[in-house]
Amino acid sequence: MSANNPVYPGWRSLLFVPGHQQQLIDKAHTRGADAIILDLEDSVPSSQKKIAREQLINAAKKLQKAGTATLVRINQDVDHVTKDLIAAISPHVDALVIPKVESATDIQTIAKQVDELETLNNMTAGHTRLLALIESVDALPRLDEIATAHPRLVAMTLGSEDFCATAYMRPNTTTLMLPSQMIAFACRRAGISPLGFPGSIADYNNSEAFSAAISIAKQLGMVGAFCIHPKQVGIINTGLAATADEIENAHKLIEAFAAAEELGLGAIEFQGKMVDMPVVLRAKELLNLQL
Repeated sequence: MSANNPVYPGWRSLLFVPGHQQQLIDKAHTRGADAIILDLEDSVPSSQKKIAREQLINAAKKLQKAGTATLVRINQDVDHVTKDLIAAISPHVDALVIPKVESATDIQTIAKQVDELETLNNMTAGHTRLLALIESVDALPRLDEIATAHPRLVAMTLGSEDFCATAYMRPNTTTLMLPSQMIAFACRRAGISPLGFPGSIADYNNSEAFSAAISIAKQLGMVGAFCIHPKQVGIINTGLAATADEIENAHKLIEAFAAAEELGLGAIEFQGKMVDMPVVLRAKELLNLQL
């Protein structure tokens, strides 16, 4: 991470739960996800948004007590955004997911309100992290400015279904590969964490296709992913985790390179390949993500 951004906490699997469905919230901490996203947006009908806001903090307290990180996806529209923020900004909520982000201003406007609410609630400044959800082709030319919009922003991801709707294309690995790579590149340039996978989040019954998409996500350098069904959680946790061999090789590489540096060498041969500092840094990130 860059010095201007807080470190992404390492949430590998982030499971959406509708904020108005108490029976699902009560079971959320048992699903194995690193983080639960209490949703106030798309999965909550307009008639139920007030109820979702009212029970938000109690739900967050229960999740926190169970040791599960709590995020909240807010609404962006003027009818709901301020009410959502007032309900969500609390020591019990770790981060906000900001949907439909199309510019740096979208992030900065929310961040300013979060600043004010944290002060009002006597919270530690900067407690509430932000994650950006890219859901429109209009955002693609502005990914770099979005990724560097504010120090609170720790991650960015693609909302596959809405994005594909704006592009008039089907959500699959072929169509989502390029925008997923663009997200990953912008995140790496900004020093924030890339999340996501090139595939449909909605097709949760097709475990084979989901597993394949997560496997590609790992190759793209993605460090986590959103999901909408408990059966997707384990696939993400396993698919994005380093294997035992990868961890062992990373340790060996770091040790070998450190020894070579003491001899004044800037590159070494390791397992039949030439290795220099960028490869070592990738090995160190791999180990850090397992903590």
